This record gives sequence, structure tokens and C-alpha cells, in this order.
Amino acid sequence: MFTANQLKERMQEKPFRPFRIKMCSGESYDIKNHDAAWVLRNAVEIGMAPDADGFVSNTRRCAILHIASIE
Repeated sequence: MFTANQLKERMQEKPFRPFRIKMCSGESYDIKNHDAAWVLRNAVEIGMAPDADGFVSNTRRCAILHIASIE
């Protein structure tokens, strides 16, 4: 099981290393840079479909409790 602190530490690594969040449901989300996701206390908010300028069109909120792995 992952914690908000573990995710926050991964997001703040320097240099940043892209990673994939895999959910228990089988869905996965690629985190390509430190601006692609925001860690909340019990969830992670992931920016979806960034445009050429890096602006996202929507976000997906994923409960940290349902994260199966981080690769």
C-alpha cells in the first residue's frame, strides 16, 4: 500500500523520473513530469491529455488506497 508521503517524495525527486501509476482496476496513468499530478491527503489528481503548452483538458482523481503499483 502506498501513502501520500511516498507519492509526494516520488513527485519531488530531482532529477524527476517519469513513472506509471497502476490502479487495482487495471487502469494506468503515466506521470511524465512533476506538474502532471498533484498529491492530496487520500488521493492523487492526475492531469489528462496535456496540449502542446502543457495545459490539461481535465483531471482524474485516484484514491491512493486503490493504487496497486508504481513503475
